Amino acid sequence: MGEDSEEYMRETTLQASSQANFEEDSQKQPAIGHWKPLMPSKGNKEETETGCQDAGGVDETQSTEQLNMSRLRSSSVEIREKGSEFLKEELHKAQKELKLKDKECERLSKVREQLEQELEELTASLFEEAHKMVREANTKQAASEKQLREARGKIDMLQAEVTALKTLVITSTPSSPNRELHPQLQSPSKAGFRKGHGRNKSTSSAVVSAASQNVTPEPVSRECKEVDSILFAEFQAWKESPTLDKSSSFLDRIYREDVGPCLDFTKQELSELVRVAVEQNTLTIEPVASQTLPMVKVSAEECGGPNGFRSQIVTKCALSGLPRTCKHRIMLGDSGNYYYISPSCRARITAVCNFFTYIRYIQQGLVRQDVELMYWEVMRLRREMSLAKLGFYPSDM
Repeated sequence: MGEDSEEYMRETTLQASSQANFEEDSQKQPAIGHWKPLMPSKGNKEETETGCQDAGGVDETQSTEQLNMSRLRSSSVEIREKGSEFLKEELHKAQKELKLKDKECERLSKVREQLEQELEELTASLFEEAHKMVREANTKQAASEKQLREARGKIDMLQAEVTALKTLVITSTPSSPNRELHPQLQSPSKAGFRKGHGRNKSTSSAVVSAASQNVTPEPVSRECKEVDSILFAEFQAWKESPTLDKSSSFLDRIYREDVGPCLDFTKQELSELVRVAVEQNTLTIEPVASQTLPMVKVSAEECGGPNGFRSQIVTKCALSGLPRTCKHRIMLGDSGNYYYISPSCRARITAVCNFFTYIRYIQQGLVRQDVELMYWEVMRLRREMSLAKLGFYPSDM
């Protein structure tokens, strides 16, 4: 639009200058026939007529030129007016565009300020969140390092226990049994000294208890034995990939024929909890002092004392629900709840614990014997579970 206005101004200026030049030329030009005599001489009559004709032509020419000049003047005025109007319109448009640009600049400046403020707030929140994450990470790292130190300590302790168990298991053979594993082979004085053990854990006392629960004191060599082909095949299949999962036919049969009946007590709910604790190796059996037992009043004949005073402390067994002389109590996991049990119930639980302890040793690779010897040891443990289920248990229980 600026180029069009400039071109239009140039054309207007050229037209105005051409009109001014034309007026100057017309003023400088002499009037043709102005000094001619009004009355021609007789001798020159023809010349006078010719001169009059020339004067008439000059007047017509002058009137035409004047008409053209007036037209040019009027056209130049119109051009000037149109040019001024055009320039005013262009100026008005330029002012409008300038106002719009000012408004746009103001809007963009507000947007920029808003974005800068949001950016500052976002940066501050990000830094705060980053510091918070760093603090949490440091706290978690400290806790993890503490747990790692505790776990390493437990691992060292377990490795020491495993090494000791390996030594005990490997050094015990039928021909040369380890007396630590078989306390019944020790002298009476040593056996009496060991009788006062204060805590019996299912993981540590299983082998010792198994040896002390022999119902038949006859040597194994005097018994007649014959391997059952089906049971031996199931044991061999399990031995290839030992696991505590009941899906194997070997453990499924033992659960169905021995473990289940042996842990089937009158109190079904507590029996199920005991079975789970034995499977998870979280059951604790410990002897109790007579002063800590809850007493149940019974007659003097039942207790064997005069005037109702008891020579033996009798309490109610938590598994059978019967009043019995309970010398031991059990705890399931780390619950802190103790349940007093009778000697018969203790014998049944201990027999099952002995079995699970032995198969765990096999699973962990601690038993290095012939497959047939391991099979007969499993059969012996199954026999102990059957006898305990039928009510047979050693007198020292």
